Amino acid sequence: MPIPPTMDELLDDLLKKIKDGTYPPGSQLPSGRVLADEYDVSQSTISRAVATLRKQDVLVGRPGRGVFVAESRKR
Repeated sequence: MPIPPTMDELLDDLLKKIKDGTYPPGSQLPSGRVLADEYDVSQSTISRAVATLRKQDVLVGRPGRGVFVAESRKR
């Protein structure tokens, strides 16, 4: 059984996927439930990771629509 990632590993992987175009600027991230299943972590862990990336202006939330990769951020 694989070991769930640490918060730093989760953040690093999400940033890698943004940089490599898996999640390009303007794209919507999968739901918290989907990401939690993918990374084998709780939804609250995903929420904390998303909140961290929002504070860094990497992600933006759109009420009622979801979380998206920021369009104009230089990475």
